[in-house]
Amino acid sequence: MLHPATPVSRFIGCDVGNRHRRLRFMTGRSRSIANEPQALSDFASGLEATCFVVCEATGGYEGALLAALLAAGVPVHRADARKVKAFIRSFGTIGKTDAIDARALARYGKDRCAELARWQARDAERLRLQVFVLIRRDMVRGRLAYANRRAAPCAEPAYAHLDALLESFDAQIKAVDADIAALTAQPIARAAKALVAIEGGAKTATARIALAPPPGRCPRGLAPHPKQSGETDAYRRTRDGRAEVKRVLFMAALAARKHNPTLKAFYQRLVQVGKNPSSRSPQSRENSSSSPTTNLKRPMPFK
Repeated sequence: MLHPATPVSRFIGCDVGNRHRRLRFMTGRSRSIANEPQALSDFASGLEATCFVVCEATGGYEGALLAALLAAGVPVHRADARKVKAFIRSFGTIGKTDAIDARALARYGKDRCAELARWQARDAERLRLQVFVLIRRDMVRGRLAYANRRAAPCAEPAYAHLDALLESFDAQIKAVDADIAALTAQPIARAAKALVAIEGGAKTATARIALAPPPGRCPRGLAPHPKQSGETDAYRRTRDGRAEVKRVLFMAALAARKHNPTLKAFYQRLVQVGKNPSSRSPQSRENSSSSPTTNLKRPMPFK
């Protein structure tokens, strides 16, 4: 696998679609290949190990390409689409085509090669667990939507249909929970047990294992970002990160704030020294950003 410091012979941008891959080489050549394992394998096997490929995360459609490149020993980076979009805009490019995106990805790889993380495959069990966790999330959201619809005014004529849907959701969620329990009872059970001991919830631990990289594979944390201009030093917020993991951990933190004596005392100490409580709205935080008694402008060390 190519080390970030190793010289690269060619940079290749791949604009990923559900049917074709638009490939753009830094030499200027461009072509498309089918979204089929054999075509992707032939493409990857024809590349030198000193090539560097960049593609975007596109809802899993890039998975076959990543697998083919890894099998061929060709380094690849799966780029954040938001960062690539900002990179394209920085050149004044407004239009969007497959060729433009592929060319931009190749240039993005050339400009940022030394700092871009090389893609590493996740183990099969974690991927299976991720599928079940995401399906369960969607089922829970769907059940909530139909439960709210049933509780809405004038829903009586559809009670029979809505009740059938809710019963179906309950049965399927229960079945998915059984599959998740079976997966966490296998080799990843050790990690799940450790996380339950720390965070206090089986669902939190399962989501953490399924949706986030293993410890040591995350490139960086979620430190608060400064928002300062002139005399203004506004409230510092965290950004980016995996939204699903952040939601799960936030709910676990809310529960711990109420029921875990150690974390409850820790939370109260932060509030006493000026940290904004999590229950306050973003608007109220902005309104209080100028008050030193209600706003902590600098990141606090966790003691």
